[in-house]
Amino acid sequence: MRYVSAPSPNTGQLLAGDPLWLVIVKTLAIFVFLVVMTLFMIWFERRVVARMQHRPGPNRVGPAGLLQSLADGLKLAFKEDIRPVLADKWVFFLAPVISAVPAFLAFSVMPFGGEVNMFGYDTAIQLADLPVGVLVVLACSSIGVYGIVLSGWSSGSPYPLLGALRSAAQVISYEIAMGLSIVGVILLSHSLSTAEIVNSQQGLWYVITLLPSFLIYLVSMVGETNRAPFDLAEAESELVGGFHTEYSSLKFALFFLAEYINMVTVSAFATTLFLGGWHAPFPLNLIADGYFDTGWWGPLWFVGKMMVLLFTFVWLRGTLPRMRYDQFMRLGWKVLVPVSLVWIVLVVCIRALAGSQADTFGTVGRIVLIAIIILGILVVVALIPERKQASDPDRVMVTGGGYPLPPLDLKVPKAPKRRQAVAKPAAPQEPAAVAASSTPKEASDGDS
Repeated sequence: MRYVSAPSPNTGQLLAGDPLWLVIVKTLAIFVFLVVMTLFMIWFERRVVARMQHRPGPNRVGPAGLLQSLADGLKLAFKEDIRPVLADKWVFFLAPVISAVPAFLAFSVMPFGGEVNMFGYDTAIQLADLPVGVLVVLACSSIGVYGIVLSGWSSGSPYPLLGALRSAAQVISYEIAMGLSIVGVILLSHSLSTAEIVNSQQGLWYVITLLPSFLIYLVSMVGETNRAPFDLAEAESELVGGFHTEYSSLKFALFFLAEYINMVTVSAFATTLFLGGWHAPFPLNLIADGYFDTGWWGPLWFVGKMMVLLFTFVWLRGTLPRMRYDQFMRLGWKVLVPVSLVWIVLVVCIRALAGSQADTFGTVGRIVLIAIIILGILVVVALIPERKQASDPDRVMVTGGGYPLPPLDLKVPKAPKRRQAVAKPAAPQEPAAVAASSTPKEASDGDS
């Protein structure tokens, strides 16, 4: 293997020339990478949270406890596989598969690096470059919720079903905000291809020019993956564990695998869209004529940026408490979606003014004026008080914590008198039955 001096301007043509065996090698490499990242992230999360809570964390199996996740996975595989009596057999079996498979498929369009020479073939460190690669990732993340919903429905229990319904509402809500946050990237890059989006960030990353979109995506990706503080689909305090309450053994392991692979996928997607993908950070991209921005350096920078975002997941879990469900849905529908729509309009206006005006200062002045007007509208809308409902004297009072209280002048009615049971007359018995029933008693009296 050797380094190539410059990144490929056309990734699609490079990948089209890959032989079948090289495609299989890349597929196996992605599969192994995701499985290893799952084992590593479980260990990494436990160690980081333990460090935040002044605990040692896993430190027994392997050096620094690195093999603890592997030992837990093997133990989980040999546990008894239990299926509830009321569960739907085939749906109960297929639900974990539906959750895990799209998580793997989403990584097929992620560009790990530029042009390299691999086993004598000039290729890119990417499995496939589709013209609609961004939509492929969004579609795979949408399909994953079907596994959650079907697992809750097929378990035959009310608690998994409630967790599944919460997850469906959660993913739909935050998927809208996530899709809107990507619109700005598409407008600036003029492409839906992940490789083209990375190539368009060789100079300036979109995290700088599209900072509001990046922040909206960060919040949305946490809600999309059901992670704390948005893990309401499996809130242990309310739903006994959520949609996978009735699962055990390898089926339960598949849900765990899907959750952590989705974390890796959304982090890699954020790296691709906003953090320059596999390009070296400043100022390393300027050293030695861009030597650190070519060849096999790309996967190193890509994984490094991805690990920073994965650390953010763990940091949030060890820092923030779980939100209430109404607060969570209000954040998605009343904050993220409106702000995304306003930001898209602002980006479109900026592009239109920048393309039509020749003088830079006039364009900047108009942009600032539009931003001030939009900001003023948002402030006015936020300051408008909500309409108070008319007070009803017969309405039950509610405390600040949301617990209902009876009215202060409530008079408890007197309890009704209890009816006395009237003894029913005994039915006449046959003479033989009377004699048979009296014989043991008379015999016992004679003995006494």
